[in-house]
Amino acid sequence: MKLLTLAITFFCITQALAQHSFRAQIKDYETKAPLPGASISILSLGIGDISDESGMVQIDNIPDGTYLLEIRFLGYQPIQIKRSIPLEAGNAPEIFFLKHADEELEELVVQSNRSSRVIEDVPTRVEIIAGEELSEKGNMKPGDIRMLLNESTGIQTQQTSATSYNSSIRIQGLDGKYTQLLRDGLPLYSGYSGGLSLMQIAPLDLAQVEVIKGSASTLYGGGAIAGLVNLISKTPGESPELSLMLNGTSALGLDASAFYSAKGEKFGTTIFTSYNKGTAYDPADIGLTAIPKFDRFTLNPKLFWEVNEQSEIVAGLNLMTEKRLGGNVDFIQGESVANPYFEENQTERISTELKYFNQFADNSRLTFKNTFSFYDRSIFIPDYQFSGRQMLSFSEINLSTANSKTEWITGLNLWTDRFTQQQGNLNQNLDYTLNTVGAFVQNIWNTSEKWTIESGFRLDYQKDYGVFPLPKISFMYEPSNAWTFRLGGGLGYKSPTVFTEDAERLQFRNILPINPRELEAERSGGANFDINYKVSLGEELSLVMNSLLFYTRIQDPLLLVRNGAVFEFQQNGGYFRTQGLELNLKWNYKDLKLFTGYTFADVIQSFQNQSSPYPLVAKHRLNNVLMYEKHDNFWIGLEAYYYSPQLLNDGETGKSFWIMGLMTEKKLGESFSLFLNFENFLDTRQTRFDTIFTGNISDPQFRDIYAPVDGFVINGGFKLSL
Repeated sequence: MKLLTLAITFFCITQALAQHSFRAQIKDYETKAPLPGASISILSLGIGDISDESGMVQIDNIPDGTYLLEIRFLGYQPIQIKRSIPLEAGNAPEIFFLKHADEELEELVVQSNRSSRVIEDVPTRVEIIAGEELSEKGNMKPGDIRMLLNESTGIQTQQTSATSYNSSIRIQGLDGKYTQLLRDGLPLYSGYSGGLSLMQIAPLDLAQVEVIKGSASTLYGGGAIAGLVNLISKTPGESPELSLMLNGTSALGLDASAFYSAKGEKFGTTIFTSYNKGTAYDPADIGLTAIPKFDRFTLNPKLFWEVNEQSEIVAGLNLMTEKRLGGNVDFIQGESVANPYFEENQTERISTELKYFNQFADNSRLTFKNTFSFYDRSIFIPDYQFSGRQMLSFSEINLSTANSKTEWITGLNLWTDRFTQQQGNLNQNLDYTLNTVGAFVQNIWNTSEKWTIESGFRLDYQKDYGVFPLPKISFMYEPSNAWTFRLGGGLGYKSPTVFTEDAERLQFRNILPINPRELEAERSGGANFDINYKVSLGEELSLVMNSLLFYTRIQDPLLLVRNGAVFEFQQNGGYFRTQGLELNLKWNYKDLKLFTGYTFADVIQSFQNQSSPYPLVAKHRLNNVLMYEKHDNFWIGLEAYYYSPQLLNDGETGKSFWIMGLMTEKKLGESFSLFLNFENFLDTRQTRFDTIFTGNISDPQFRDIYAPVDGFVINGGFKLSL
């Protein structure tokens, strides 16, 4: 017995002697100042501590072994290191420097899936453009969001007019009508109002842009087959903000934007206004505009009222008016031209926003939101005019509740959409009314420490097209801090509408109206598999990798077919199918960042057992950006984008091409910065290696636009933040 007691005592003493300490000091990378409150933890042991006022931290009672340590501090990029205990250098403290996180995704709360979770805790794959990335891309095109989206993997903005610059969003190669464009979760840019929307949204008042690829119909209803883009507006912060931006271009364009926000004890406000001007620009010297002449004014005031500690009301108004004229440059500049070709768009948009939030004591939240949108657009081309008005409303009430392991949200909504044709061929009147009533439920459940499941179900009803059950499910598995796997899928649908890319190219001329008794809604199914990996390769080099495998199939798609002198929408059976891969790599080394993205999109259309490639899809795309950034001081970036050959609607194949650009910004003081960008400095233009029309300049027959037409453009200006 004494021997056993002695052995146990000796074992305990040995183990006690084998316990060691790890000491470190945490500092800011830029200022070298200590960071009190930073955490350091040993992941496998579940132990750690917090740094004191001098940035010092010590972890005691560490057994012998090799461990992965993680250092975190809010607003900074976390780092992971490996250390063998005991340390060869003894117990002397190590010094670690943390870099500012800036736009790091892990600190961003996702709004598009209606949860209150940060992006890394959401089973549905969501991409967010925010922070400095949003600012950098906004510098290059301060007047619209086209470039903001086009430079992301898996997204291609398709220009639908050679002269007026109209564009739509294509996600994973699918037509723009299959993507929903939202503003703060409200559907303001659909149907007739979607044709020019990308060109009429300035980015200065955006806090972030969220993109969901694949079916998102469970929460947002029909139209989100390819995915959705949700533009999230800024809200008042604790300190007042006044931001001004002025930008000029070598194409004689001008963008002036201002954003103001303030917050009081009960009331807050944001006000955004912008003026954007374009001058007729013809770099190819063919007599037709690559950039049209336009004038646009936008005003968007919002009021935030904190009624009490539990409830808040947000009310807003958006006003936009624009006149856009493209075509024969001499005619636009006021010269006398016989039989000039032109395309003129006059648009007005008025929309309201109303939201009410009420927080209950049991961690439940009631939300009501409503928008009413009026959109008036007139299109003029030689010998033809088309105009119409769209009245759209959306109302929703939902209840969400959450605890440590699960979140629920249930809701009801009503979506009304009415289009009234004012001008055009009244014998082919395109009027329609489409009302949708929907109910949905969604659950996010942490089944274990490593597994999370997001499931949902929606039921929509439309008088003309019937009932649509829309289930979805997503799984997320996190075996470690380095790896995350997501697998999800769902069903979607799209109600027939005349407002498509093909109809936009024809200015809605000679198009027969849709007969609901002859056509059905398009239905889809799809799935995504997403892999995320992050690793620190030493204390200075890190890698974040993301890969996405995607598949979507749309059954019985709606096609615009020529029938003699007119065009009509038909359903000839068959399907569209897109499948492919997105790969993103982000390298960080000191002040350098390298982004590399690759998109493989295999999109086909199949009818009567005959399959062919879907037109206007670059099967291979490369996105490369090399950035040198001195935080809060200076940055410069070189970007290069490659597009492989694309099949065109006339049966020809377009050329492959590269686009390269150089971006710079320099801060002068705390609140003032200058930026200068050289966009497409290789002067890549479709008019340099291919044609954009046949016939003559008075009656051009336009071909598909698959490459830039504006070429090399320099833009620069200043930003002022007070």
